[in-house]
Amino acid sequence: MNSKEIIDRCLSTLALVLLSPLFLIIAVAIKLDSPGPVFFRQKRIGRGGVPFKIHKFRTMANKIPKVNISATGDPRVTRVGRILRKTKLDELAQLIDVSRGRMALVGPRPEVPEYVAEWPEELRNLILSVRPGITDPASIVYRNEADELAQAPDPERYYIEVLIPKKTAMYADYVRNRSLLKDAKIILRTITTVVSK
Repeated sequence: MNSKEIIDRCLSTLALVLLSPLFLIIAVAIKLDSPGPVFFRQKRIGRGGVPFKIHKFRTMANKIPKVNISATGDPRVTRVGRILRKTKLDELAQLIDVSRGRMALVGPRPEVPEYVAEWPEELRNLILSVRPGITDPASIVYRNEADELAQAPDPERYYIEVLIPKKTAMYADYVRNRSLLKDAKIILRTITTVVSK
């Protein structure tokens, strides 16, 4: 276990304790708003290509989505889900995955197997050499991704053909140049971006 993983696990565990009252409020709101579980679990690809099931607070009606992306205005999103997505609070549940060592606080965002298969082959192994993260530079740049997808005639095709090449290039750049100091700056930028929004 390297220093980054030790720091991530310690910070995520502390955050889970401190944020437990907020998590309880979110859980109650989700259960009161629509039937179904509190957490949304989905297979993602982690470090070394090993799959794991990610935790997110559920933002959609309890149905299996036909596609793996969701644009702004998606009718499957619940009332509470819209608030969670707008504030990015649904992502906080991934602290569970960080505390378990499956994710990092900062790292390339974990994708579903179908979209990892679309990553450029020359970048795939590099990106998967590190633990996926809750946030990264691409998450900040494409924080309004759902709005962008809503403008596309075919959102999934746009995601695969336009966004994936741009995001994977940023993932690879992060992996090549990562450091604990840069991670700290990315976390601060993420918090600032979410709060200002």
